Amino acid sequence: MVRVSTPRGQPHDTTCTHTRGLIDALNRLASTLDIPTLTDLGYENAGDGFRHPVKKPKGGELDDAQQTFNSVIRGLHAVAERANALLKVTYKALRRVSLDPRGITRIARAALVLLQLEHGRTT
Repeated sequence: MVRVSTPRGQPHDTTCTHTRGLIDALNRLASTLDIPTLTDLGYENAGDGFRHPVKKPKGGELDDAQQTFNSVIRGLHAVAERANALLKVTYKALRRVSLDPRGITRIARAALVLLQLEHGRTT
């Protein structure tokens, strides 16, 4: 596999997901539980378990359904990106975490609970 790097020399997230088997796991999850993963266009050919914006065809335009789909994807993506940014600003320790996925998931869950308590958003 070709190693794709970001400007800082870190592997691109699609390279990491392929290397760690995450692509296959997310495709299985989508087919088993009907839970697709929302992504950006970097995962365009990753499989049926991924939902990403529709790319505008060369010399063409997107139809209304495709534009609506892209709007929904962008809206959901914006909410997730905002949550990620809020966590990283509030908890500086999360900015450069390189733990295994289970480890970072536990830390992020705890941080989200603390953030919700701090902002009074609990039921």
